[in-house]
Amino acid sequence: MSSQGKLSIWILTALVVGNMVGSGIFMLPSSLAQVASPGGVLLAWIFTGVGVLFIALIFGYLSMKRPSMTGGPQIYAKGLFKEGSTASSLAGYFVSWGYWVANFAGNVAVITSFAGYLSTFFPILNSEATAFSIHHYHLTVGHLLTFLVCSVLLWGIHFLILNGIEGAGKVNLIATSTKVIGFLLFIIATLFVFQSSHLLPFVAPKVDGGHSVGLFGQLNHAAVSTLWAFVGIESAVVFSSRAKKRQDVKRATIMGLLIATGIYIAITLLVMGSLKQAVLIHSSKPLVDALTVAIGSGGGYLLAILAVISLFGSTIGWILLSAEVPYQSAKQGLFLKAFERSNKKGTPTGALTITNVATQLLIFSTISSSIAEAFNFVTTIATLSYLLPYLVSSFFQIKVVFSDPAERHKAGWSQGIIGILGTAYALYVVVAGTSDMKTFLWGIFFIGIGIIFYPFLLMQRKKTTKTPL
Repeated sequence: MSSQGKLSIWILTALVVGNMVGSGIFMLPSSLAQVASPGGVLLAWIFTGVGVLFIALIFGYLSMKRPSMTGGPQIYAKGLFKEGSTASSLAGYFVSWGYWVANFAGNVAVITSFAGYLSTFFPILNSEATAFSIHHYHLTVGHLLTFLVCSVLLWGIHFLILNGIEGAGKVNLIATSTKVIGFLLFIIATLFVFQSSHLLPFVAPKVDGGHSVGLFGQLNHAAVSTLWAFVGIESAVVFSSRAKKRQDVKRATIMGLLIATGIYIAITLLVMGSLKQAVLIHSSKPLVDALTVAIGSGGGYLLAILAVISLFGSTIGWILLSAEVPYQSAKQGLFLKAFERSNKKGTPTGALTITNVATQLLIFSTISSSIAEAFNFVTTIATLSYLLPYLVSSFFQIKVVFSDPAERHKAGWSQGIIGILGTAYALYVVVAGTSDMKTFLWGIFFIGIGIIFYPFLLMQRKKTTKTPL
């Protein structure tokens, strides 16, 4: 690929920020207030920010030390084992599979959130009137129109990306820049109505199922929710083979993390300071309610515009990411050959089409369930699925540091410590997030179903012996 078609540091940073700052920020202040006191919420953001910083530093280090290993965390999973071994192939395949499933499932959460905020301007999207009935099933006008809006957005972006990833990346850069400016204006507006008394008591126990939950118990409950807001930190790494400069991958990852963390903490604290705790806990649109307090009823419409722009940009970034991961895996012989096809502009047409067809099938869920139900279920499962590639990346950094004689010095040991801390953080969130057995079993199901398709990869291996696995 010529340098003209490569991605600049600004487009890479926009992909990181755009993919992280998406649907989560618009609902998290309320959902976090339900499980944690203001002090617990702030602790959760700081804890997650530091944990994800370790993951970001790991991605940056590996992108520089292993420049030939491009395409995403699944390549690091392959590198954990002896090249050409069955374990190497199996690890790379399952991380690719889990990451891909999490990506297109997460796409549904972002796309349905887009439709949810669009209903601010088109209330008919929430209509309970019956469109038609089949036996005992009644399809409402709102669910039908939501399904159509989601489908049009998905396939509209599909054809945008077919015209070239760089062009789609530039559109995402514009959307991301607009959202960052919009959030800065939100921060300024809510500063004028911020009341510190709304944050009191700053640290207080929460009641869950009749039991009192202390500060660290609140952290456990909030850890998975706050991590969802940081999913996408690996975006620049996934597109590393398309970066203009190798060092831009690390820079974009760190810059994106710092920008997103600043936005998250500022907005969460300002929303908590603008609304009373009792109001915030029961709010279905906390940012809208906070801006309405600041500038009046028009605030809801302004926030809805910001949300639509933000979610449009996030949808572009996530669809790009969802297609790029299986495409790069297929090129490495870690995924099915059908995902390897690309057009003259370098767009992974095979992976893009298959991914969007899978996304479309999940979008059918909007016909029979509310957007909130679909969002909550998908985000929990997807977040836990993302932890697998984060874990293997941490493991691989530890292996690189302690197996490479050149790394056995002071700087090398510091990278080893970062790898260990990244591993500890990911394991902690896995334990905290799977305390609910239902969630754990669904996560195992989504990853385990990949076993069905693994024999096809083995058949592929026999046919193309030139490609080592």
